[in-house]
Amino acid sequence: MSLLIEGLGLNYGARSILQDLTLAAVEAGSLVGVLGPNGVGKSSLLRAIAGLQACGGVARLGEAVLSGVPPWRQQAKVAYLPQQLPQAVSLLAYESLLAATRARCPQLASHELAARVEAILQRLGIEHLALQRMDRLSGGQRQLLGLAQALVGEPHLLLLDEPTSALDLHWQLRVLDCVAERCRTERTIALVACHDLNLALRFCTHLLLLAPGGGYRFGVADKVLDTAWLRRAYGIEARIEHCSLGQALVLADRPLLKELTDHAEQS
Repeated sequence: MSLLIEGLGLNYGARSILQDLTLAAVEAGSLVGVLGPNGVGKSSLLRAIAGLQACGGVARLGEAVLSGVPPWRQQAKVAYLPQQLPQAVSLLAYESLLAATRARCPQLASHELAARVEAILQRLGIEHLALQRMDRLSGGQRQLLGLAQALVGEPHLLLLDEPTSALDLHWQLRVLDCVAERCRTERTIALVACHDLNLALRFCTHLLLLAPGGGYRFGVADKVLDTAWLRRAYGIEARIEHCSLGQALVLADRPLLKELTDHAEQS
């Protein structure tokens, strides 16, 4: 099963932020990092694919059209995690996760639901949060629980909007390793919006780089980022180097002067 995006266009109010976005088929097992500066449409793109925002064009998962379809109709196959943290309610974390599992997998018996919840808590390493109240969790802990809620339904497509933004380095690595493993072993497709270019290079199989003015570049991870596109997208002078293990790294040297940035966006 592959994800196809054809001619997708997005507006933010009266402003066009994406025009005619067409990607080569994203195959099962792919982890796609959605990159770009603030305001280029990363979150809007994920919301459109999730059926939460109007758009032009079409997004399809296999034969199923996603864009424009109410979220409840694609709930079993698509999981969307927004930037907003899960609400700090008085429920226990376990109760919240069990309710999410029951909503996504109503066909499962009670013991199967419990086993599914326990498995995802263990995989993320957050068993210690299970009996804590949601309103007593930190922002990072609630973000981890939100990811658990997204993963527990075993979706075919994961749409994660900055899932590591509230996490320290240990949990950033653990979360992205968990998502990458899910893609490899379950043939899930994941689109992950993030700002950390080096984490994206480390974990993602593909990158989609969005630039101001509607430009974009998509491909395998080690072919997308280069000096010219970092200048165009972020308005910075930067280099791609490699560490002693051969891992590509982005080293940002300095911001460009505004007049150079404006010229890059127009070119």
